[in-house]
Amino acid sequence: MEKLTIVKVGGKIVEEEQSLRQLLEDFSQIEGFKLLVHGGGRSATRLAERLGIENRMVNGRRITDKETLEVVTMVYGGLVNKNIVAGLQALSVNALGLTGADMNIMRSEKRPVAEIDYGYVGDVKEVDISVLSNLIFQGVVPILAPLTHDREGHILNTNADTIAGEAAKALAKVFNVTLVFCFEKKGVLMDENDDESVIKKLQKPDFARLVDEGVIQGGMIPKLENAFESLEAGVHEVVITNARNISGSDGTLITL
Repeated sequence: MEKLTIVKVGGKIVEEEQSLRQLLEDFSQIEGFKLLVHGGGRSATRLAERLGIENRMVNGRRITDKETLEVVTMVYGGLVNKNIVAGLQALSVNALGLTGADMNIMRSEKRPVAEIDYGYVGDVKEVDISVLSNLIFQGVVPILAPLTHDREGHILNTNADTIAGEAAKALAKVFNVTLVFCFEKKGVLMDENDDESVIKKLQKPDFARLVDEGVIQGGMIPKLENAFESLEAGVHEVVITNARNISGSDGTLITL
């Protein structure tokens, strides 16, 4: 199988000019087939504030009402996605910006209302990689925005880590997939106040114990849950690192 590197990047890395430029230069140096999944939540928050739309978050997840859905569609599918595409084209990377609705890549269902009504948020149910894998084999580099559709004409806001994980699991049937989650820190930390306390290797039993001990908490928990689910579904390896190390060996290697 050919190797495919899937990089998921979010936070201020893709939203500030200098860090974005560095990220794209590093991403362009990754050899072989590659795919980028991005977030853009801070830009969406700023635009919503400018438009007088209230931002509501629960456990780090955005409540997406109809007005907020319009904002995230504009920001994720438009502004952030096309800035990345343009930046990569300047580096001679033949990038193509896509959402889950394009070519029916990802179909999701609106999250059912339980204790919290998340609004227009989608849980991925189907991934169609037939056209996507053909594009990759032709040398196209897909740039996936965190938006999906329900095949009934509705766009749904979908967590970018989930998009990356679901894409990795589906594409693992065709490629030898390495999934890289990158953010501001060097990896999963033993001490959140010590940037050098990177856990070099994290196995599933260690994960459960570190969550119980409160070492791993917050947004890192769903990120790691996605990582283990991806490995169980056939992804070759998962790495959590910072943007400067997306093609290197530093960071936290996740194993079962």
